[in-house]
Amino acid sequence: MPRAKNPSRPKRPSRMTRLRASMTQFPDIEPPSPWLLAFEQRAFWEFWAGLTFFKPLQAITPRGDGHPVLVIPGLGASDISTILLRRFLDDLGYVTYPWGLGRNKGLKDEDLALMHQRMKAVFDEHGQKVSVIGQSLGGVFAREIARHDPALVRQVITLGSPFTGHPLASTGTHLYEWLSGDRFEDLDFNRHLEMRVKPPVPTTSIFSKLDGVVAWPCSIEEGRPDGESINLRGGSHIGMFSSPNALYLIAERLAQPENDWKPFEPRGVQRLLYGTNDHLPAPKKVRAGRGWPFDALRSARPGAQA
Repeated sequence: MPRAKNPSRPKRPSRMTRLRASMTQFPDIEPPSPWLLAFEQRAFWEFWAGLTFFKPLQAITPRGDGHPVLVIPGLGASDISTILLRRFLDDLGYVTYPWGLGRNKGLKDEDLALMHQRMKAVFDEHGQKVSVIGQSLGGVFAREIARHDPALVRQVITLGSPFTGHPLASTGTHLYEWLSGDRFEDLDFNRHLEMRVKPPVPTTSIFSKLDGVVAWPCSIEEGRPDGESINLRGGSHIGMFSSPNALYLIAERLAQPENDWKPFEPRGVQRLLYGTNDHLPAPKKVRAGRGWPFDALRSARPGAQA
């Protein structure tokens, strides 16, 4: 007879769950749910929407000033994934560059060194600072470049990038290990604490609360005069390079004058698409008074606040 299962025996946590719980130097943030990960399929429709509205969108988007823009793909992706965005920005008047290192297989020191060389070459060619855009892990690359070479960087725009929070609050952890060849147990996560430091250049973190790959609290830029976090409402993680509302927002941010950067302020219908305060705690509701003598009796109760 088959051995009966013991219903009282607790299920053993997964390896990633145990590892994440052991890393007490980071805030306890859960990865996105399996439902959000499954919902990432909508990125297919976001891509086709980007293609469909490509030209009409350019008609309402600010024109570029011709400065160079380096675009870095996310984990597991190559420059093919950024073609639509680069073409969109090229048509607006920018000069875009792919990262040119093939498939992104993880945050490697040798790749960072090559990116520093590429940034210097682009800077020297144009004689002006370079804006850097990175999706997911590509955004971590972008911030690291700007932290070490701020004199070369005009601004950084990240899309669903896990530069803060918990480094394992992602549904892509196994993919990272497979592509990079590293085991998380062997990595020095103190380096992740250094990555939280904001680069000394204007930064825009675009995130989505419906991100199915990276937990959105891991993409929040702490309040700074030249830093902002914008919720791409309803957006997927994969589609942040191609959806119409993402394309517009990226181009709008790039159009900021170099020495007069201002945070994004959505107007009109834009307020439905973008949330600049969605990551902030909801304000506490203040209970309306009922007048005398009810308010006097309420304030006289033990523990009541004035």
